Amino acid sequence: MDRGKTHNCESCASAPKSFDTLNSKELNCISDSKNHKVFKKGEVIFHEGNRPTGVYCLQEGKVKIFKNGIDGRKQIVRLAKPGDLIGYRSFLGEDLYTASAAAIEESKACFIERDSFFSVLKANTEFSWQLIQNLTRELRDAENLVRDMAQKSVRERLAEILLILKEKYGTNEAEPGLLNAKLSREELANFVGTATETLIRLLSDFKAQGLITTKGKNITILDAEELIKTANIEY
Repeated sequence: MDRGKTHNCESCASAPKSFDTLNSKELNCISDSKNHKVFKKGEVIFHEGNRPTGVYCLQEGKVKIFKNGIDGRKQIVRLAKPGDLIGYRSFLGEDLYTASAAAIEESKACFIERDSFFSVLKANTEFSWQLIQNLTRELRDAENLVRDMAQKSVRERLAEILLILKEKYGTNEAEPGLLNAKLSREELANFVGTATETLIRLLSDFKAQGLITTKGKNITILDAEELIKTANIEY
């Protein structure tokens, strides 16, 4: 992890939408207290069980939020993109981190220290309301993930995860359908909640059916409509 030059929140293109509710004084309060950090691919940003001392705001890159299972297998529970706040649920609840976060690719994040964040949170009720709405959405997504893990087949879950990656990170403008997210087979298996061997077999099945193509970590969606049907979801 490297420390870089501090960026001003008011001019940051990746500032969270919730920051739109802050005035210049509040934005400066956050800017003056934060540190800009660079995380290498695979580097852990925070560990499950540690106590948070602030909040991370992702500026560039992609981050996975994951929990460690009893058998040592990791379960990815959420993905973060630029503009997302990371680790704020445990921070606001004054609790230990309930999951870990790591960079999927080289990523840049700003660490906002506790006192400044709480100061702005207490002073701006609209900002507080925005964070509550974010928490509500994340709780809904977590509930849906638990439901899917319990009720859906691995095949359905893989189709849904591919669609989530498309929605979360988009596709390559020059190559339609090519997912911008490049997860390893192990990471993708951790997200789906299955063994890597099973994941590889299902990807081969999807290729044979003309749903996707693969090249290394690159996955291109060829038939999104059929993936939606396979995932058994409504868009």
